Amino acid sequence: MRCYDMTSDAPHPPMPAIISRTGDAAVIVAGGGPVGLCVALLLAEQAIPVTVIEAEPGVVRDLRASTFHPPTLDLLEPSGVTARLLERGLLCPHWQIRLHPSGDRAVFDLSVLEGETRHPYRLQCEQWKLSEALLEKLAQSPHAEVRFASRVVAADERDDGVAVAIETAGGRETLRARYVVGADGARSTVRHCMGLPFDGMTYPETTLLVTTLFPFETHLEGLSNVSYCWKDGGNFSLLKVPGRWRVSIYPDENIPIDDQMTPAALDASLQVIVPRNVPYDIAEQRPYRVHMRMVPTYRKGRMLLAGDAAHLNTPAGGMGLNGGIHDAFELAAALIDVLRHGAPDARLDLYDRKRRPIAREDILAQADRNRARMRERDPARRIELLRELQATANDREKLRSFLWRSSMLEGLAKSAAIG
Repeated sequence: MRCYDMTSDAPHPPMPAIISRTGDAAVIVAGGGPVGLCVALLLAEQAIPVTVIEAEPGVVRDLRASTFHPPTLDLLEPSGVTARLLERGLLCPHWQIRLHPSGDRAVFDLSVLEGETRHPYRLQCEQWKLSEALLEKLAQSPHAEVRFASRVVAADERDDGVAVAIETAGGRETLRARYVVGADGARSTVRHCMGLPFDGMTYPETTLLVTTLFPFETHLEGLSNVSYCWKDGGNFSLLKVPGRWRVSIYPDENIPIDDQMTPAALDASLQVIVPRNVPYDIAEQRPYRVHMRMVPTYRKGRMLLAGDAAHLNTPAGGMGLNGGIHDAFELAAALIDVLRHGAPDARLDLYDRKRRPIAREDILAQADRNRARMRERDPARRIELLRELQATANDREKLRSFLWRSSMLEGLAKSAAIG
């Protein structure tokens, strides 16, 4: 299969690789975000030569995912990454759904999962901190190379491997590997090279994400570090990370989004949460659209997909990044079996069988249900939903079952059972 270059000719700023190594890799990973770096580290730990190609000049400290679920922390622990995240993150022993401004709420205590995970809590920690932790580990390996300011622009599969064209500030060059992993996000070049559709939908609303140093926890009684809130005619969420709160605002769909991104409009949205006599100091802001999409297969020949390149979901419930990391572990295990233990290429199909149904039935479907619940506008129905959630939170066995599913432990267990 040949893939033609679909990118622009705009140059990228030069950035020397933080890790240098010579020779072709066994695996080329397109995308140096947390999913791609996780795949690379797992391969490098097994002495499998791997090269990561990332278009950005370095780790981007932008507003992306911030929630780590218990099984993700379990998976990352043996590499020492979880310890690094715990140093830089904020424990979230419980999360909640609440009515605003009354404060009536259902609180979900993750300690009920003790004995089923080594980390019975969520961790609030920006995803770029995971990328930095993974890079720290990769920098210690002689089997890994990470090339920033380099973009995969084409891939040509051959009988004995894949030729990958990359573009840098210095021009074009071709690398070769036995396998290519596309962890290059929603606009994946590797997915395009595989000729795969990305079927699904884009939700109609735009979400506004802002951060502020304002201490909401001292003004909203009983607030959890992760709180999903209904308000009159809409909803918002408050997620705390070290030193600040991330506020997701779901604006009026009848008003142009640019009009709702002005400082005055953003301040008005925050004033609804906690009224103040002075404007809010907004540190960061970002609008984004939300999608629900996935590919029909995670593997085509010697090219494989993981994370956002394979599936996209609403961030409600914090499952996108976690699902991508779970992909990374399953994909790395398959590649290690083939490259280190001599398993046939058909072993790679098991990766697709284990992960794609989980993305479809557990991640995308559950995230869609979470979104629909918080988008409920009828006051009577909200009360009904809240009472049902409170009944779950107050029944230990129901709570354990609910959190087993929402914390993604169930999805991993189902994946492990697929042969």
